[in-house]
Parts: sequence; structure tokens; C-alpha cells
Amino acid sequence: MSTTIESEAAYRQANNQTLISAMASEHSDRPSDFDITVINDAERGRWTAILGAEGIGELTYRFVGGRVVLLKAWVDPAYRNHGVASELIAYALEEISHTGKKITIICPVVGTFIAGHPEYAGLIDPVHPGSGAQPQRAARSDEDEISAFEDDVQ
Repeated sequence: MSTTIESEAAYRQANNQTLISAMASEHSDRPSDFDITVINDAERGRWTAILGAEGIGELTYRFVGGRVVLLKAWVDPAYRNHGVASELIAYALEEISHTGKKITIICPVVGTFIAGHPEYAGLIDPVHPGSGAQPQRAARSDEDEISAFEDDVQ
């Protein structure tokens, strides 16, 4: 089975919507239901939520122009709706806050988390907030989205 750009985009959008919906639940303002450990795998550019010896979630990032660009959040479907994404994102944002760096948000899950936790809003780079930052920008064409993404990662 081959993967197309459209199918990958649909999968990513469905994953984002699932995680965003979970953040709106009762689990978003407390630690996850699991005793997870979050590690920063700087070599691979991701924070990973680990339960036992298993990676159950991750938040990928890149350093661009002195900023941390937050790209994509993912949680294993078996562990969703238990606060894993919220705990993972909060950990990453706390770590970033101690570095003094600003963030650019490509991942809408992170944007949604920050919208619900305004104490992290000061981390957002005002010049390059990112296409996933809240509040959502007005709808744009695919060409405008690509251009905005290119601007954010420069």
C-alpha cells in the first residue's frame, strides 16, 4: 500500500483532532493517568513520553533561527484521553522556558494547549508565531499555507 500526500495529510489532521478533543476533556489540567517519563531526545529532535520501556507519545521539533519550531504531537491511540499529550507538551514548554528561547507553533495540538494555558503564551515568537498558533488565523488557500509554513521555518 502506498502513501499519498493527501492520505498522510488526512491521517495527520485526524490525529490532531483526536488529541485536541482529548485536551478539552477533564484530563487536560492534571498529570496523565500513567506514570510517564518525558525525555528530550535532542539527537532526533523530539520529546518522548515513555511508559516503562515503551514510547507512547512524542512531540517533534527543530531549531530554526534561534527558535524552537514545534512540529507534531502524537500519542499512541491506546493511551489517548488520559492526559499524555498535555503532560508531554507542558514538560516540553517548561524545558523551553528555562532556555529563554521562543517557539514557533506548527502543530495545532500545541496551539490548542497554549490557548488553554495562557501562562505559556509568552513563549510564542511574535514575529514567527506559526500556523498552529491560537487564535486560528482566517482560512487561507493551500498556497498561502505553504508560504506561511516556509516563513515560519526560516
